Amino acid sequence: MANHVSALKRARQTEKKTAVNRANRTRFRSSLRALREAIQQGDAKAANEQYRATVSVIDKGVQKGVIHSNTASRYKSRLNARVKAVATKKSA
Repeated sequence: MANHVSALKRARQTEKKTAVNRANRTRFRSSLRALREAIQQGDAKAANEQYRATVSVIDKGVQKGVIHSNTASRYKSRLNARVKAVATKKSA
């Protein structure tokens, strides 16, 4: 355990940052999970609405340093392809 005042302060700051980072990562993963479940159910409208919300969360994750911007682009591209596949499958 830290003994110096400065080390104690850094430990407190680390706890706060860890909580914030964990919340951001959880929000990101939960949104991805919700979209994947909507896609799996085959509801095109719900999947499209969830896709919009998920893209917003992904972009915020990039801003907050949860994921890299290229990783976010890859996620959005692949998820969009899956959402479109559900929409065309439903209409066909």
